Amino acid sequence: MRVYLGLAAKDPEAGIPEAMLHRVRSAIDSAFPVPPEVIRSREWHRPGITMFAWTNEPDDSRRPPPLMTEHDRVTGVNGYLAAPDDVNRLAGMTTLDSAAVGGCFSVFRATGGELSAATAIHRVCPVYYAETPDVHVIGSRALLVHLACGERVDWDVLALQSMVRQGYFLSDETPYLGVSALPPSSSVTVRDGARTITTTPLPTAVPAPESRRRKKELVGELAEALLATVEPLRAAGEPVNLALTGGRDSRLIAAVLHAAGIPLRATTNGLDTHPDVILAGRVAQALRVEHTVIPPARAEKKDAIVVEHPLARAYETLRACEGMTSAYESVVGYLPYSAKPTMSGQSGEILRAGGLLLLQTDLAEKALRRRVDVTFLRDPALFSEAANEHARELAGPWRERAPLEALDHMYISYKVGRWHAGARAGSLRRGDQIWPFLDNRVVRAALGLDQNWRLSEEVIYDLLGILAPSLRDIPIEGKPWRFTAGRRYYPWQRRPQVLTAPKTGGGGWNWRTSPGTELTGLIRDHVLGRLDLLTPIVNPDEVRALFAEPVLKKPNQAWHLYTVATMLGGDYPGKEPEGLPRIHIPIPS
Repeated sequence: MRVYLGLAAKDPEAGIPEAMLHRVRSAIDSAFPVPPEVIRSREWHRPGITMFAWTNEPDDSRRPPPLMTEHDRVTGVNGYLAAPDDVNRLAGMTTLDSAAVGGCFSVFRATGGELSAATAIHRVCPVYYAETPDVHVIGSRALLVHLACGERVDWDVLALQSMVRQGYFLSDETPYLGVSALPPSSSVTVRDGARTITTTPLPTAVPAPESRRRKKELVGELAEALLATVEPLRAAGEPVNLALTGGRDSRLIAAVLHAAGIPLRATTNGLDTHPDVILAGRVAQALRVEHTVIPPARAEKKDAIVVEHPLARAYETLRACEGMTSAYESVVGYLPYSAKPTMSGQSGEILRAGGLLLLQTDLAEKALRRRVDVTFLRDPALFSEAANEHARELAGPWRERAPLEALDHMYISYKVGRWHAGARAGSLRRGDQIWPFLDNRVVRAALGLDQNWRLSEEVIYDLLGILAPSLRDIPIEGKPWRFTAGRRYYPWQRRPQVLTAPKTGGGGWNWRTSPGTELTGLIRDHVLGRLDLLTPIVNPDEVRALFAEPVLKKPNQAWHLYTVATMLGGDYPGKEPEGLPRIHIPIPS
């Protein structure tokens, strides 16, 4: 994992205050979620311009250095480039532009008179910016940007309404007052004391191809783009460890690696009876690869699982994700950095027109516009009028757009660009994964395809047919392939498998959505004990009603509230909680 921070004085002759430089050096231990002893630092200084870089990565000649210095210029890449030599291309650009560069990255650059940074099309490697009366601040960690500006943490409480509502941000806001996230496909530049932001609009989708030949050509081009994303793995010298669930997306990643001839082994977390474990085993068997199942920890009698205390879970999530992701989500814990290659199918919904549209069965314009509204204004009775009014303001620009494209682009901008950008920080501490579905050029190509065509899932089904045809015959868990609905098949045509995996013995059970009475009580007490801090954005009576039952009926909403209450209550940032008991949650019979 790499962390970057750039400072540019508004008056170059005045320079960067020494107190700010000292504050930044002290703040990195709070903002970089790894043990301080593993952090290595680099600094680059010119009059009025400073660039910091920190990393917990071991020296690795296969990647560009954290700060590449050339003449009077320094460049740093957060994430990875599909072609590592592209760092020279980015360093030499007159104006930073990431559009034609492959990989999953953001870039930071400084010269004697300019500080700049740029995001890729999905901004999953984020850039944050803020300013003081004297200095512009740009960095890759929002808390670090905030602490560079002042000694204390000031929360943007109204912005946190989105965290309570959805568990992530539906805007460019952050939890930290005065700190904003740079939009997708954008650059921020500070020159002569002034800051400018330039944004390239996301691609407009072209109409769906009408001929089968043209469809085959477009799917083939997308397959080639996906195969190109895994080329750097040939130098790894060992098999890729793939987190495999057997679903559409991780199955496609397995197909990409298989077609590229890159060795892999598969790992699945869960009980033996869980659909993920069953289907992942069948995928691994079809590709003849090693498959390891990692069961959750259970009580001695095997009638319960043992989980960490919710405050420990929330603290670790906040530390890794900076308050951008709810503790409802499972964020991997810290382990020493490893260069071993790992992958997953996360964000494969991009090839299926995004998660927001996948929730939709009615594609009429009225229904789609209602989906836009509900996304921003979910559960309005739970929130204060100020919070609802703020949500309406955020929804305004999206309401003016064609709803199909709006939902597609909202997914990239927020679900990927804010939720995933926060959540992946946990895994980045352990190693920098290759993300084929988040490759800058793959995402650009996918967004250029008709949303209805991608939403039908025919694109991803045909990709499997090109890369690993045997995987199409393995059943999909849950709903069948969308394009098969109402389609007539003749006897000589291939009919996609639509069987679902069995859900017996509690196989589909998830402890986060069935928390039991003990965990419910802990979450209830924590939230209601801090309810006064939440009242600017929630309706207290509705929050109390949410916790009225012995077991949570809306556990995800309760986890979101718990996360924000932990922030506002001062539990984070600060010292890690100690001595908390682990919680036993009964497994349903």
